[in-house]
Amino acid sequence: MNATVLKIVIIAGGGAVGALMRFYGSLYISGKTDSTFPLGTLFVNLAGALIIGIAWGIVEFRYMAPELKDFIFVGILGAFTTFSTYSLETVNLIRYNQYKMAALNIIVSNVSGIILAFLGYSIMKYIYKV
Repeated sequence: MNATVLKIVIIAGGGAVGALMRFYGSLYISGKTDSTFPLGTLFVNLAGALIIGIAWGIVEFRYMAPELKDFIFVGILGAFTTFSTYSLETVNLIRYNQYKMAALNIIVSNVSGIILAFLGYSIMKYIYKV
């Protein structure tokens, strides 16, 4: 198997894992509430932000094989988090005149996502004593 085909297989495998994690994680959270607020998408996106911060902290402070980086960052996390769904759900909140919910979704998703990515990275920096 040549390097390009192997890379595609690795990313596709990670993507399958991430897509299933997203589906079941979002479904589980959404099933716990009757809210029109897109909590399932918010949950997976914020969890993904924390996980990518942790993963990047590991990559920065310890060696990680390029294939594993592709599997995690491009495959799993690329399929797990979902900017397009977040965007569509925000548009639908606006379409149904739920402007406060739309603004809340934008603010919480963006601000919390950045904070969680930084937190994950900082945790790994602390663990590795860098």
